[in-house]
Amino acid sequence: MDSEKLVKEICSVLNAKKAHDVVKINISEKSSLADYFVIASGRSQTQVRALAENVEEQVEKNLGAVVSRREGVQEGRWAVLDYGDVIVHIFNDDQRLFYHLERLWGEGEKAD
Repeated sequence: MDSEKLVKEICSVLNAKKAHDVVKINISEKSSLADYFVIASGRSQTQVRALAENVEEQVEKNLGAVVSRREGVQEGRWAVLDYGDVIVHIFNDDQRLFYHLERLWGEGEKAD
C-alpha cells in the first residue's frame, strides 16, 4: 500500500473525530523504521481510545489495511498503531508534552 495514501486517510479520520494538533512527519530520510509518523492528541483517555479504535476501523474499511501491532490503546494515555510504513501515535495532552516526538523527529507538517 502507498504510504502517502495511508497517511492521508489516517489524518482524515483523526481530523473528522476531532483529534487535536494532528501532524505528519516524514521520517523516511532519518530512519528505516517507517516512512511517516502521524501524531495526534486526544483531550481525555476516552477520546484517545476512541480515536485509535476509529482509525483502525476506518482504515481497514476504506483501504483494507490492517494494523500489524497496537499498544497502549486500553490505557488511553498513549496509543500506537503500527501500519508498517506509517506509525500512528495518539497521546493525551500530558503524555504528548512528555514524549515530545516532534522535537526528536522534526516538526513535521500540520495535517489538513
